[in-house]
Amino acid sequence: MGLEKALSMAKERELDLVEVSPNAKPPVCRLMDFGKFLYRQKKQDQKHKSKQKKNEVKGIRLSLRTGQHDLDVKIKRARKFLDQGNSLKVALIFRGREVTQYELARDKMLIIRDALEDVAKCDQQPKKQGYNLFMILSPLK
Repeated sequence: MGLEKALSMAKERELDLVEVSPNAKPPVCRLMDFGKFLYRQKKQDQKHKSKQKKNEVKGIRLSLRTGQHDLDVKIKRARKFLDQGNSLKVALIFRGREVTQYELARDKMLIIRDALEDVAKCDQQPKKQGYNLFMILSPLK
């Protein structure tokens, strides 16, 4: 069908002429209400977006002076984050001269890693950045 005939048909039916496949020989067009099409597409995109799992990075902060009981509580909370499917960023903050005690801090981070090894894998080993020591864990599938 010719372009003029298709445009006149679209005008008489009060619809839009939309090019569906421009690379085909001859190009394929369709009569549709383009506003309604965009509305349905937007609703479908919203529906797909709501079904997606939003993966967040949750955080736990501790220091060198964090006691064993507090550490157990933080490990329990970390386990809950990982069970929900979130990644976990463990941050150990040095205060003042504690920065010289790198080995003690690394040992504390490794205790956390070992306690969570049944539910998480270590994406990033403990790494020092200024007055902080970071480690990133992600849940096992």
